[in-house]
Amino acid sequence: MIELIKNTNINFLGKRNIAFLISGIFSIIGIIAIVQITTGRANLGIDFAGGTAIQLKFEKKIALHDVRLALESGGLKNFDLQDLPTENKILIRVKETEQELGLVSENITNSIIQKIPDNPYVVDSTTVIGPKVGGRLRADAAKAVAMAVIGILIYVAFRFQFKFGVAATIATFHDVLTVLGIFYLMGKEINLILITALLTIAGYSLTDTVVVFDRIRENLKQRQKDSVETVMNSSINEVLSRTIITGLTTLFTCVALFFLGGEVIHDFSLAMIIGIVFGTYSSVFVASPILLLWGGKRLFAKK
Repeated sequence: MIELIKNTNINFLGKRNIAFLISGIFSIIGIIAIVQITTGRANLGIDFAGGTAIQLKFEKKIALHDVRLALESGGLKNFDLQDLPTENKILIRVKETEQELGLVSENITNSIIQKIPDNPYVVDSTTVIGPKVGGRLRADAAKAVAMAVIGILIYVAFRFQFKFGVAATIATFHDVLTVLGIFYLMGKEINLILITALLTIAGYSLTDTVVVFDRIRENLKQRQKDSVETVMNSSINEVLSRTIITGLTTLFTCVALFFLGGEVIHDFSLAMIIGIVFGTYSSVFVASPILLLWGGKRLFAKK
């Protein structure tokens, strides 16, 4: 692999207190986001809050502004619009209560027929999710993330040792909390697409952390006379080039998807961009310092 950075000697672990402060702030924001999501106070998508999603295909090109005016004239509120201009399609998502289910689709179609009569359309698809189903999906999403984190703990504990597993799990959970917290602060919609991104980020973060841990374990065996902190700093510097190259190539792909992939995967690619940045950061500044603080002098270097 091409080495972008050679012979570095950066004291990463010496900056762990600053890193812990930064990570603590983002983690607290993430915890607040979880509380808000659980109580239904965040910007939940219809996947979690319940609602109706209807996709319309128009005969001619349609402007979002015209559709918005038509829906507002029909008394609809709390809706989102998303257009697919190349196919003359509009996706309308409306959050609603259980009593309104079944009436929203009819209200949407009637409003558009009345206000935009010169542009015929057909209904491509309609999805209706009740609040109870949305609540169940929220619970299932939380279980999926929890199971992924537990799986990471078991895998790393089996491959290395339990202390390695705990450090990797904390770093991964930190990344999930960070992305969730940033999305909450930005007012982004919390939906199943974001959950998919969080699970992908967890896998990416784990891979990056395992590479760092693998080099640490090898060097701890070979350099018995050096202090653990010196060996760990050296190990991080040795894989720094690989970490940067992997992160940048993945990041460039996600940036391309963000700008060129369209609205459908816009939030997914944004979550991945944030996750890659913090996943790379956490492998060095979260997982490794936790391992150092817990590992003692050389207790975890037995294997």
